[in-house]
Amino acid sequence: MKGYKKIKLHGFNNLTKTLSFNIYDISYTKTEADRKKYIEYIDEQYNSDRLTHILEDVTEMIGAHVLNVAKQDYDPQGASVTILISEEEVPQSALDDSCNKGILVNVPQHVVGHLDKSHLTVHTYPEYHPDNGISTFRVDIDVSTCGQISPLKALNYLIDSFDSDIITIDYRVRGFTRDASGQKLFIDHNINSIQNFIAKRTLNKYQLIDVNIYQENIFHTKMMLKDFELASYLFEINKDDLTVKEQREIITKLKKEMAEIYHGRNMPKM
Repeated sequence: MKGYKKIKLHGFNNLTKTLSFNIYDISYTKTEADRKKYIEYIDEQYNSDRLTHILEDVTEMIGAHVLNVAKQDYDPQGASVTILISEEEVPQSALDDSCNKGILVNVPQHVVGHLDKSHLTVHTYPEYHPDNGISTFRVDIDVSTCGQISPLKALNYLIDSFDSDIITIDYRVRGFTRDASGQKLFIDHNINSIQNFIAKRTLNKYQLIDVNIYQENIFHTKMMLKDFELASYLFEINKDDLTVKEQREIITKLKKEMAEIYHGRNMPKM
């Protein structure tokens, strides 16, 4: 393709390591007006500028370099950011003309996807139940790297960057690389659980379940907060303004929502 400048690879580690998050924050919003305010609040707190900053921090933490940034805030809600990265810094003379190295002058009106290469993506999904007052905010994050850099280095930073009631994490190593004799290597580091890389202070706060397929280098961890304090789940509502009956009903709704997300299935009415 004319104008395309290929990055030369020599003795490159071809393993692809991908860390994927689904992070959920759950709130109770009593009125239609409160639900709209909640969506507005989430869109302001986690707009594409802040999400870009988070992903740029991740890039620095794992020792990578930004090649290109594409970001977008959506109407009526949500935002997306995609960052293409490289293990080694690419000189300006070798950089593809389409890349901006994170310097955004004219913000693109689309999101560019870079698949199966080194990239970072984040997408937000604020939403609410049509009639029971439950509002949820989901963030999907993917950190996919090739070479020596590892997305696991940014694991705790990403967890700490969001208010998270429930977190699901997937880590997978794909492909293979070769040693000097030509022997295939399908993984280049020791791991038997994602939990090995999560800070102890975080592990103590969450209930965790692992589902791992070691022979396929696939690792999965689900996390749900242990402690439940109603006041922290109320949006635009004061706990003291609720009757005891109302508090019990709201707690039931919130815990049902959390259980359904955590276990990945609808639960019978409590």
